[in-house]
Amino acid sequence: MSDRFDHLVTRGGLPPVCLHDLRHCAATYLRHGGADMKEIQEVLGHSTIGLTSDTYTSVILELRRPNADAAANLIPREAA
Repeated sequence: MSDRFDHLVTRGGLPPVCLHDLRHCAATYLRHGGADMKEIQEVLGHSTIGLTSDTYTSVILELRRPNADAAANLIPREAA
């Protein structure tokens, strides 16, 4: 399967990518799309949610931005 995938990537003129990388992409896109860790665990077939969480929690930095903004909004500021 991996050899066939590599052949198709090369034939398609795509940048080097491993078949396993697609799992990471899928998990990242699911997380970015709002899937929770339990859903991602089930899609990937991980035995524990800890494995999924340890691997994919910090993958997308944009997911952290709303939390950082919400925390920053709690800080009182003087009107300019």
